[in-house]
Amino acid sequence: MRESSDISEIRTAVRQLCAQYGEDYWLELDRTRGYPTEFVDELTRSGFLTVLIPEAYGGAGLGVYEASIIMEEVCRSGAHAGACHAQMYVMGSVLRHGSEVQKQQYLPKIAAGELRLQSFGVTEPTTGTDTTSLKTTARRDGDDYVINGQKVWISRIQHSDLMVLLARTTPKDQVKKKTDGLSAFLIHVGEAEGRGLEIRPIESMINHHSCELFFDDLRVPKDSLLGTEGAGFKVILDGMNAERILIAAECVGDGRYFIDKASHYAKERIVFDRPIGQNQGVQFPIARSYAEVEAAWLMVEKAARMFDAGEPCGAEANMAKMLASEASWRAGDVCMQTHGGFAFAKEYHIERKFRETRLYQIAPISTNLILSFIGEHVLGMPRSF
Repeated sequence: MRESSDISEIRTAVRQLCAQYGEDYWLELDRTRGYPTEFVDELTRSGFLTVLIPEAYGGAGLGVYEASIIMEEVCRSGAHAGACHAQMYVMGSVLRHGSEVQKQQYLPKIAAGELRLQSFGVTEPTTGTDTTSLKTTARRDGDDYVINGQKVWISRIQHSDLMVLLARTTPKDQVKKKTDGLSAFLIHVGEAEGRGLEIRPIESMINHHSCELFFDDLRVPKDSLLGTEGAGFKVILDGMNAERILIAAECVGDGRYFIDKASHYAKERIVFDRPIGQNQGVQFPIARSYAEVEAAWLMVEKAARMFDAGEPCGAEANMAKMLASEASWRAGDVCMQTHGGFAFAKEYHIERKFRETRLYQIAPISTNLILSFIGEHVLGMPRSF
């Protein structure tokens, strides 16, 4: 189906912006573990990172579908969208659950690029994706909450002004449902660091700017609470479907990047007096990957359209993320195989993207947990864990 002229214009504009930051830019950042400040600032000034913020607060007021187009194009260009993608979906916690005072205070500044809200503080070293068992606590003390605990794999915190943090305000053994008693807080990172918050970077496989966080009697004002005390699990959950859809779109972008690279190289590389793409052993895997990535995009589109229509889309968002991440990984493997030894040379840029796209079979949720969700909640089979 042909895309609308509005979508085509978005694609063209994002493509032109990304072209100013070529693959050598991203290669150097990967080598130095640097942050793409210039790229993120320009993406924000152009309005692409704030499309989900309503016009009343200075954003474009567009949907997750349009946001998916943007993220897909960013990744197809060879960029690493993980450096900034959370700016799109984390703000939804403020939009849907913040007070009007909080919305007026933060959303226009986020839209204008004056503030960055790029971090979700949820995952912990001892609980992982068992979110309801997290150990970080927030205890009410007068006009403040006092926070203690630890988080891990919290990305972009060193490049974010604000963070949404999930902590337990009522012990798990004192609530009727294990999802009760969790509360979400909007934390000013700069104010908190050194006053009860310690940030330690994690050296990892890719340049994802992830850190460990340690909270030691961090005091935050009571108006940091997002939504209602004890109902923080819903605050976080509401953002997860958008996160999965957008990351699925990024994986489609990665997949298309790999297919573009592989098909071009297969046409240009001559071995035994013929282009290697003439050989079915080279051509067919690329063609199959193309079909898989395009099929995954259809699920991304479906999930995004459902999200924007306000329809329940947990299954579709999860399936989109799973299918797209697997298709992009296979496309990356095909691209590596097509290039042979040259794929390992950093100047070809493939090995960086190969590492980056691998992450999304693990994060933000693993494939096995998606399968268990489908098995239990879609197919009605017994809970598997």
